[in-house]
Amino acid sequence: MSEQVKVHSAVKVHSVAEGPADGPVVVFSGSLGSDHRMWDPQVKPLVEKGFQVIRYDTRGHGASPVPPGPYTLADLGGDLLALLDEHGVERAHVVGLSLGGMTAMWLGVNAPDRIESLVLCCTSAKLGPPSMWADRAKTVRENGTGSVAEAGVGRWVTAGYATAYPERTGYLREMIANVPAEGYAASCQAIEQMDLVGDLPKIAARTLVIAGAEDPATPVEHAEVIAGGVPDARLEVVEGAAHLGSFEQPERFTALILDHLEAAR
Repeated sequence: MSEQVKVHSAVKVHSVAEGPADGPVVVFSGSLGSDHRMWDPQVKPLVEKGFQVIRYDTRGHGASPVPPGPYTLADLGGDLLALLDEHGVERAHVVGLSLGGMTAMWLGVNAPDRIESLVLCCTSAKLGPPSMWADRAKTVRENGTGSVAEAGVGRWVTAGYATAYPERTGYLREMIANVPAEGYAASCQAIEQMDLVGDLPKIAARTLVIAGAEDPATPVEHAEVIAGGVPDARLEVVEGAAHLGSFEQPERFTALILDHLEAAR
């Protein structure tokens, strides 16, 4: 655990490690409502380039424990630091999308010694209004994640993608519906309380910000705030991508990620 950050509530999250054990480590942190499978398209290309890829399920998601909420961004960041310790990783490249990007930014601010570089995809440093997240948490606790799965996948992919690839879209819808209600709701509360805008200038890691041109959840303006706040950050906007851009436009996202990783090596 990083010396300057003491998080006492870290849980051991479920993770999958692939690729050469001696390769540079890239950790993938996912979106609210997802599990580690959302990063499936990125694994093979990175492993073939010699990177060790570690994907994990955020607390409350997938096969990870579901502690009672609310969660904070510090909790999620503490889990990721504990994951690095578990795998014996001193420094890692961290790629995060949406909630995963928020977690990555938190690490960039609070545990800079553990970060080799950052890739922040389809994310935000402040995503309001808070009442929206409180309402969604309430809805999920009362009705389950199945009640928000259709709307969720409607934000994740464009209508054109949903029409062209109904099976893949159904796979994503099922992914959201299978997230434990408490885990999803408690993670909503972490986003509700988050405001990293003032901390962005503290991030010293080489940073790439990727936005989806058609992302309704974290529009391009949110990426512009991050890229404008993090010193020397680079911004790329991917056409034809909604919120889960790494899944909808995997070739473009993976190419951008690999270019960034190679430059930071």
